[in-house]
Amino acid sequence: MKLYDSPWAPSPRRVRIYLAEKGIEVPRVNIDLRAAEHLGADYLAVNPRGAVPALELDDGEVICESSAICRYFEALHPDPPLFGTTAVEIARIESWTRRIEQDGYAAVVHVLRNTAPAFKDRALVGAAPAAPQIPELAARGTLMWRAFVATLDQRLGASEWVAGDRFSFADITALITVDFAARCKLDTPEDATHLRRWHAAVSARPSAAA
Repeated sequence: MKLYDSPWAPSPRRVRIYLAEKGIEVPRVNIDLRAAEHLGADYLAVNPRGAVPALELDDGEVICESSAICRYFEALHPDPPLFGTTAVEIARIESWTRRIEQDGYAAVVHVLRNTAPAFKDRALVGAAPAAPQIPELAARGTLMWRAFVATLDQRLGASEWVAGDRFSFADITALITVDFAARCKLDTPEDATHLRRWHAAVSARPSAAA
């Protein structure tokens, strides 16, 4: 088994934080995104989509997408539970995880891929066909981000963690999203006090440095 990883990309970081919380060690192969190693023939033979992370199992099967990889390990190592144990917990964590991905993470991707010079004519992920940048999508992403921050701040005013009274996969997803946004110059407003309280707490966990 080996995990195809990349040190600075947010999706691989989500898997690393999850594995650190679980205490699971997996051999890693670093893929240099800046050198376009993810678009080379060797990696495309592993994941034709050209995205990281990817988990190659001992029998040769490859699991792609960070959430799916974490779900795989959750089935093998259910303790400590990060996807919930009761029907309500599982549904709540899933609901918030999807909301963070669709409203928050997607907003940052819209901004980054439609403004950064490195993504000129490469506005789609990985080995997708050439696609031009669309400034209007970056503007929409900024609006989406502001709305998402307000929603998450309100939620964290009523709950210690994103999906309830204990740390979960939803918190991992939110952390990599907020940190990704900061790197893309989408800041968290000073008046988002609940979100800032939560961010300080989750960033202090040892797993955040994974």
